[in-house]
Amino acid sequence: MLCKRIIACLDVRDGCVVKGVQFESLRDAGEPAALARRYNDEGIDELVLLDVTATTEGRRALEATVAQVSRELFIPLAVGGGIRSEADAAALVEAGADKVSVNSAALRDPTLLTRLADRYGSQAVVVAIDAKRGDGRYDVFARSGKAPTGRDAVEWAVEAEARGAGEVLLTSIDRDGARTGFDCELTSAVSTAVSIPVIASGGAGTFEHFLEVFTDGRADAALAASVFHFAEHAVSDLKAFLRDNGVPVRHGGP
Repeated sequence: MLCKRIIACLDVRDGCVVKGVQFESLRDAGEPAALARRYNDEGIDELVLLDVTATTEGRRALEATVAQVSRELFIPLAVGGGIRSEADAAALVEAGADKVSVNSAALRDPTLLTRLADRYGSQAVVVAIDAKRGDGRYDVFARSGKAPTGRDAVEWAVEAEARGAGEVLLTSIDRDGARTGFDCELTSAVSTAVSIPVIASGGAGTFEHFLEVFTDGRADAALAASVFHFAEHAVSDLKAFLRDNGVPVRHGGP
């Protein structure tokens, strides 16, 4: 069985890491490069950097921040926020991103996923899906969770894979920042429908939540922010807990 991955997320606004609840009420959580250095040393498997206001402000993620973070890492770095074109993606790859994460722009023009996959390979293209429970399904939202699209999350994940996406970053808006556990039903529905890896995001609060999303949710990776930023849980302790409960994870860290 392939090892499950533990991923830390840096939500960045104006050069600072922030964290909120359900994409609102953002509070300062530290400096990006310093947190990246800490996570790299602690044994996080990958890092995701999301510029949370880039799309709403009509710009791409700040290359200077990406470059600063990249210099601290010996693990894969995925970057998202405001990527609207191949040129935007190229600038972030040049700044040090190993993967690019596309959300709103892919919903507007799904062929962007194909063009990026043709250029960099599917392994470097992540489709970010922000979903909220609706009437009998999961509805997809764009523009940092503010704009309903009328699309079903499972159907969009299937299409994104067909278009060339190599990974799904799946965030439950309902659970974001709440620390009540991942939405395992949502994660399982998407994981079952696609053959590419699914990263579960939104709701991490305890070690048990990670175990649940890897088993019940069938996730390939689990992403968290607050529980790592504020040093509430050590990555090495989390990995030891998962191994003790039969979940294969990578070694690393102190």
